[in-house]
Amino acid sequence: MIIDLRSDTVTKPSKGMLDAMLSAQVGDDVYKEDPTVNALEERIAAMFGKKTALFFPTGSMANQAAIKLHTNPGEQVICDKYAHVFNYEGGGASFNSGVSCKLIDGHRGMFRADQVESSINPPDFYHSPLTSLVAVENTTNKGGGACWDFEEIKKIRTVCNEHNLGYHLDGARLWNALVSKNETAKQYGEEFDTISVCLSKGLGCPIGSVLVGDEELMKGAIRIRKIFGGGMRQVGYLAAAGLYALDNNVERLAEDHKKAKEIGKVLSTLSQIKLVEPIETNIIIFELNSNVSETEFVQQLAHNNVHIIGMGGGKLRMVTHLDYTDVMHDKLLSILSNLGL
Repeated sequence: MIIDLRSDTVTKPSKGMLDAMLSAQVGDDVYKEDPTVNALEERIAAMFGKKTALFFPTGSMANQAAIKLHTNPGEQVICDKYAHVFNYEGGGASFNSGVSCKLIDGHRGMFRADQVESSINPPDFYHSPLTSLVAVENTTNKGGGACWDFEEIKKIRTVCNEHNLGYHLDGARLWNALVSKNETAKQYGEEFDTISVCLSKGLGCPIGSVLVGDEELMKGAIRIRKIFGGGMRQVGYLAAAGLYALDNNVERLAEDHKKAKEIGKVLSTLSQIKLVEPIETNIIIFELNSNVSETEFVQQLAHNNVHIIGMGGGKLRMVTHLDYTDVMHDKLLSILSNLGL
């Protein structure tokens, strides 16, 4: 039995999801003639209280399209130093949109409205890049699955309004935040101009993200997707997986969160562990003591068929997910407990 906790992207479609995919009605989505894709886009747009949504093959492409919609070359995006759009999208913001990032030194990937205010360049000071967009990530990946305080999100919205800035949410794991904090998609739709949501992480789909946004702003989204090479034909087979996931795999995210917290409790008892960061959702980030080799620790787990990833600096990550079963969970807790002997 292999226990793969490297990411929640390692899941494979369930039988129910595969059945939904194989029975999907399809058409040519480049011509907007795929009824299943159209149904997915309409459903997610309605969930967020928006009029427009567009299906993308990846979350990175959806985020990059959003940045391009909001900005012009030479402008600047405000985001956290841990932000996925800065750290893990291949430098796409500069390559695709010609923009730079003003990094905020936040807490676990989250920042405050006053930090945004102080990061905005004066618009009439032409020596500095023109600030045009604020990007938020919820939950925060590098921040250990942390959930934003929604009141802070609203305060940042006010700052964006005052300075005529766009407001984008990288919601790759927003579903986890909604379940953890008992929030609604519509709440987020009321605050953000654009939101990307991923279907291939906690929801268990093989592929796909959706960018949802205000109607006027989203008019250029399909052109940008085309430029990025994201036009797809009979992609309703994949959109059907998304519809199935929305019906069956959202509320069960609470199970992943519970298991993550239980793993954290065991990790915190081990002599090799210096710190386990607070666990709110399905990501566990922990730090090894300085005298413990990260490579050896990861290899020791791998010898027990447990696979995790290192994040550098002695920090390691585990992510619980749909395919991480109760049997696997019990086995992992036993393996971890024995590591401390």
